[in-house]
Amino acid sequence: MPSILVVDDEYGVGEVIEAILEDEGYVVEIAINGRQGLERMAEAKPDLVLLDVMMPIMDGPAMLAAMRAEPKLVDVPVVMMSSLDEKTVRERAIGHTLFLRKPFRSTHIVEAVVKTLPNETPD
Repeated sequence: MPSILVVDDEYGVGEVIEAILEDEGYVVEIAINGRQGLERMAEAKPDLVLLDVMMPIMDGPAMLAAMRAEPKLVDVPVVMMSSLDEKTVRERAIGHTLFLRKPFRSTHIVEAVVKTLPNETPD
């Protein structure tokens, strides 16, 4: 069963994404900033990370850079989420797989996960 780490400082957003993806059969963990996200990944490597760009303590681009510098995490796909436009995010965050513009519909989240993990299907 594919596992997904959602990293977003807006707890309500994380909870909504968690509920949507768990309904689809995915195992979901939540972190509220990049540092906590890296700590969660040290415990268990997820199949996918949904990562907010703007967060306190450690933002999304810093977490993504740390992931890409870590051999065990370099291959984990990352969907960057932001209300900023995609060009701005691309300039700040290097190495993400997909971009998801906030606000988004629940179907957009599921589509992004299926597109990013095409060979993984939830149970």
